[in-house]
Amino acid sequence: MVSLLQTGRFVVVRFIARSDITESKNQSSFKNLTKGKICVILNSVKLNNYVNKGKTMGIKERRAREKEQLRQQILSAARELFVNEGYENVSMRKIASKIEYSPTTIYLHFKDKADLLDFVCQETLLNLLNTLEQLKSDISDPVETLRKSGRAYIEFGLKYPQDYKLTFVTRPQFQKGLRLQEGSIGKKVFDYLREIVSECIRQKIFRQVDVETTGQVLWSAVHGVTLLLIDFPDFPWAEKDKLIDAVIHTTIEGLKA
Repeated sequence: MVSLLQTGRFVVVRFIARSDITESKNQSSFKNLTKGKICVILNSVKLNNYVNKGKTMGIKERRAREKEQLRQQILSAARELFVNEGYENVSMRKIASKIEYSPTTIYLHFKDKADLLDFVCQETLLNLLNTLEQLKSDISDPVETLRKSGRAYIEFGLKYPQDYKLTFVTRPQFQKGLRLQEGSIGKKVFDYLREIVSECIRQKIFRQVDVETTGQVLWSAVHGVTLLLIDFPDFPWAEKDKLIDAVIHTTIEGLKA
């Protein structure tokens, strides 16, 4: 809180709740001001600009925060409905009803249902990428990193089966491919795999194989077993960990020099 006393071109400022102020036109920096102390004489125009700027920034920050909170609320509601009712059975009106807003509000944040699906899937891919990136801190043994990454990928899919299927099964039905454009999260996930394969080749652990093809082979293996375990839980599978290790081991061993 600030109390002012106008005196011509100047004002006396009494800071009641603030403990410092950095600069003014007629005074240099003031630091460590005591609570309740009449502390500095400022040019009135400068002070008004300073106060008004603070108010404007506060309003802008609050609005930006509220906008982001609403956006996340919409995404959470859309994800839940897509997973529980199926993407094709969900409308923008149904999403709006779930969060108790009008459909018009959703269109202020997302252009259509496909756009919503894309952002929901991008969040899933980002979580997957963050999971994998934690394993890449030490790549001195790239084969071990590749093994751990393959298992982490499969375990991620099994832990979030509906989100996984929404991203890798549902989305491609309504959009073109997996959108591996430059800079996209999907491309970053696949680049992660390419990088480890390249390191295995550089260290002469793998034969001189094509990086792109080999990356796709590895992804096909882990993606395939993930989907099979999700979609056919009642199949008489071998013990799960043993099966996962065998898929990863067999795929990697077939690439070694």
